[in-house]
Amino acid sequence: MHFFFEKKDKTNLDLIEEIILEKYNEYYRLAYSYVHNEEDASDIVQNGAYKALRSSHTLKKPEYAKTWIYRIMLNECLTYLKQPKFLSYEAMEEENDLGSVKDQYGDVDLQNALSVLSKKDQAIIIMKYFEDKKLEEIADILEENVSTVKSRLYRSIKKLREILS
Repeated sequence: MHFFFEKKDKTNLDLIEEIILEKYNEYYRLAYSYVHNEEDASDIVQNGAYKALRSSHTLKKPEYAKTWIYRIMLNECLTYLKQPKFLSYEAMEEENDLGSVKDQYGDVDLQNALSVLSKKDQAIIIMKYFEDKKLEEIADILEENVSTVKSRLYRSIKKLREILS
């Protein structure tokens, strides 16, 4: 697949391609946790993969490639959420026929509570509890101190408890 891209740094390109293939499901779950739609989650991951491959020559430290790609995927999720949503006529008709699009998460209350949090706080909760990331990994991805991530995590958990009780 990478033959479509410039071969300035073949090692970075191969490494990034390998990581994307290895972690595709993880990136998909991340995207799905934000958009709650299979097609949109797939689009986000595809766009993120394209951007990572296209920018492979900018990766300065290959040992941080996984974090670098995860950050790209997270940014794709946040960019997608900022875009205005337009439905085609067919999609609106289908949604009306179904009553509403079925949420595939079991706990709708939790999803509603998460939506109250800021995007960065949502990201911390999702990475910690949905993706099983360590605080150090989350801090690397968000480019913040571990103590900052930890305090935001505990503040967000407290806020979620208040909302859900």
